Amino acid sequence: MIKTVTIVGGGTAGWMTAAYLKAAFADRLDVTLVESPSVGRIGVGEATFSTVRHFFDYLGLDESTWLPRCDGSYKLGIRFENWDRAGSYFYHPFERLRKVDGFSLGEWWLKIGDHTRPFDRQCFITPALCDAKRSPRRLDGTLFAVGLDGSLGRSSLAEQRAQFPYAYHFDADKVARFLAGYSKERGAHHVVDDVVHTALDERGWISHVVTRGGARLAADLFVDCTGFRGALINKLLGEPFLSFRDVLPNNRAVALRVPRADVTDMNPYTTATAMDAGWIWTIPLYHRDGLGYVYSDAFCSPDEAERTLRARAGDTRGDLDVNHITMRVGRCRDSWVRNCVAIGLSSAFVEPLESTGIFFIQHGIEQLVKHLPDRDFSPGLRQAYNRRIAQAVDGVKEFLVLHYRAAGRQDNDYWRAARGREVPEGLAERLAQARPHLLDDEAVFPYYHGFEPYSWNTMLLGLAGLPAVPRPALHHIDPARAHEEFARLRAEAATVVRELPSCHEYLRRLNSA
Repeated sequence: MIKTVTIVGGGTAGWMTAAYLKAAFADRLDVTLVESPSVGRIGVGEATFSTVRHFFDYLGLDESTWLPRCDGSYKLGIRFENWDRAGSYFYHPFERLRKVDGFSLGEWWLKIGDHTRPFDRQCFITPALCDAKRSPRRLDGTLFAVGLDGSLGRSSLAEQRAQFPYAYHFDADKVARFLAGYSKERGAHHVVDDVVHTALDERGWISHVVTRGGARLAADLFVDCTGFRGALINKLLGEPFLSFRDVLPNNRAVALRVPRADVTDMNPYTTATAMDAGWIWTIPLYHRDGLGYVYSDAFCSPDEAERTLRARAGDTRGDLDVNHITMRVGRCRDSWVRNCVAIGLSSAFVEPLESTGIFFIQHGIEQLVKHLPDRDFSPGLRQAYNRRIAQAVDGVKEFLVLHYRAAGRQDNDYWRAARGREVPEGLAERLAQARPHLLDDEAVFPYYHGFEPYSWNTMLLGLAGLPAVPRPALHHIDPARAHEEFARLRAEAATVVRELPSCHEYLRRLNSA
């Protein structure tokens, strides 16, 4: 049996891995994490999506125990601004489209909706909560959505049956520190030192690593959490990295941590604002905002991007510390090679347009637990792991390409080039289906990648760059029940906006407790 695991690299990926392995296997698996005191962290993974609750519930952690310690806040969805035209916006919420007579409200909106008003405010409840800056929980802690309270226990991503209505924003460095404490309390070993040598055995498998201080760390299995460097998986073992630059436009980012003048003015959503050479994220944490400009250096220099971001943040004197990031966009051909598994940025990364960085970490860890080998390292387990990781990443890649292909904005060279890039194999067929009609459940990327059909159709309707008309069948169905459902949704939205506290009001109570 596998008895020892050494994780090389800390940060969010390393400590999420250590915490999950200790929660899953306790003392039956010896876990050591070694991290350099000098290697900086990316530190901008501040937004998630709703499946992250499975991770914390698996660890036995209620949000009241960890969220206040990580400057955390709620995320009900993503607000996309200016992707169609200047001044336009729509929400991609954590909310499935309701159905009437077998057709979603998105389909019915195309047939009978008010096309002078944005579709999302007519088809979902969540946009009303976002516009009113409401918390998803009442002051007594109960959730506004019926039937979704309670712990998930030891459940995984694939077991999510209902769409949970929110995710989190948090300080990624504080989450890493919190999980470090959790892991060490449960027996994980922590070595703070630089790895200066990695030894291979006669098979070419990793036998041990050596630190600058002389520690020799042997293990059955090694987990590469060294970020974009891919120190073990790519540099040592030579596994190829498959770039997505042919289909996704952006390769750089610049980030700021921005104090919020009025800490009570908190949006319960991430904002993605289209810019001249990319887009800017705004992530409201409890005490501050995270801002970042994701861009293509073919259309914008790092200095230009920094000036644009500082201007948006109101940092006219340049006082805020800036973090420039060169993004390695793509995935390893295989994330598990010999006795080394890459988790996090060393495995895969796409631009953070849909907050998938921590999702990839969580998915990689869950699949590692499900495919943990014996000492014989069954090739079948390794192949199944690599297949599932690749499918999830490739599905997200397709979903992000859809954002650019379907965006209505085409006002400069960047946006025209982004829309005109190559299309991944398989997506072209899906886009052809989406031109006359919305996608049905079988038309989206067929393997698990975290995004359901409602997400794909929300982007098609919101981005407005691809035409969509109602399915012919709706012309033969009495729309009375659909009208009733739209009216019911409006009434429910008005009720929850009236009853729920503001996001900051609820979080203030959570933090004070």
